[in-house]
Amino acid sequence: MPRRRLPVLAAALGALALALTACSGGSTSGSTEQGDAYGLVTGGTLTVATEGTYRPFSFHDESGALTGYDVEIAQAVADKLGLKVRFQETQWDAIFAGLDAGRFDVIANQVSITPERQAKYLFSSPYTVSRGVVVTTEDDSSISSFADLAGKTTAQSLTSNWYELATSSGAQVEAVEGWAQAVALLKQGRVDATVNDQLTFLDYAKTNSPTGLKIAAETEDTSESAFATVKDKQALTDAIDGALEELRADGTLAEISQKYFGADVTK
Repeated sequence: MPRRRLPVLAAALGALALALTACSGGSTSGSTEQGDAYGLVTGGTLTVATEGTYRPFSFHDESGALTGYDVEIAQAVADKLGLKVRFQETQWDAIFAGLDAGRFDVIANQVSITPERQAKYLFSSPYTVSRGVVVTTEDDSSISSFADLAGKTTAQSLTSNWYELATSSGAQVEAVEGWAQAVALLKQGRVDATVNDQLTFLDYAKTNSPTGLKIAAETEDTSESAFATVKDKQALTDAIDGALEELRADGTLAEISQKYFGADVTK
């Protein structure tokens, strides 16, 4: 039976109390704002960096409001922790520099967990899990694995990781600029398949159904994305993990995922 988790707020505040006692020799003098319980989040506000131009994860809707999968996940986490949330839109090229400079508390922008990033940053538990997929037309039964790409033609951007996966699987590659062009060639019958990220296909299928396309195969390896923060914010990371666990248990994560992808990509 899994161990029961204390309510997130109580557990985080309890951990803070122990930390303060250890650091001050037992003294509890001075005041602490609620947000400080989560590791230097001041004023009870969680400041979240996101691009705001990365549909469907972080973008502006028709009314101009910031929305998206990552935005709603971050809002749900803040709500669970009893914190306000402030989004700070930042270009991807500057987002980690801003985190290092302390301009925000966390990044929520489909940040993949990699060994190189883990060496410098703390990551929450993943809230997005994706795989590489082979996409074909619905009536194509000749491809059901990556091995079946040998001798086939796929449409790929030459600068993407998917190009390397396609060629290592034996495919001949037709160069394209991106997903939209790959889909066009696939539907026209000019290529047999395209290799891409599962989330890209699910987003396309959610907004363009019926597509006439299907996922014919997927990788065993997964890519996981999470909240990223600096190394000295372990308390914040632990609190976010607790919130994500509760949001997973009560179905909130799955509900947000279904809204944007028509599938649960949170586990």
